[in-house]
Amino acid sequence: MEAASGDIWTPEHLQHYLDAHQIPAEIVRVEQHTPTVVDAAAALGVSVDKIVKTVVFIIADQPYAALANGVLRVDTRKLAARFGVNRKKVMLANAEQLISLTGYAPGTVPPLGHRQQFPTLMEPGILDQEVVYAGGGGIAEMLKIRSADLQRLTQPELLPLLETSLPTSTSAE
Repeated sequence: MEAASGDIWTPEHLQHYLDAHQIPAEIVRVEQHTPTVVDAAAALGVSVDKIVKTVVFIIADQPYAALANGVLRVDTRKLAARFGVNRKKVMLANAEQLISLTGYAPGTVPPLGHRQQFPTLMEPGILDQEVVYAGGGGIAEMLKIRSADLQRLTQPELLPLLETSLPTSTSAE
């Protein structure tokens, strides 16, 4: 189920990946769109700590998938310190880069099954949750997966990624 590099992938692409690799996970469809961690948690009836966001950064010209749970933002200062670069070298992937790297549109990116392989960083707190929910490839789909399986499949570097306090704006993404 290959697609051209500009095509946007769907939950069907993710399901094909899960099936092809015999991954013990399921795509859960929710009744409403889940643009924020809070919305996703409410739709699923779970705590925000069970919601994992996949944020793709370009750090010194290299893509990295940062997996973080809850409502706190990924701290770019921590990423810059980890990679020994100036914060200006840590940038969020734009929509075009995101689609080219992962295949998925912003807000739908799963933590695995991307178009291209690139390193993954994981907030250690994810492993405190037995089961987590991440982007499922669509605006109303979530991937339900055991955190231990997510770690085994993505082979991440465990790294504290989160800011220590909530942002002052109302957006938690």
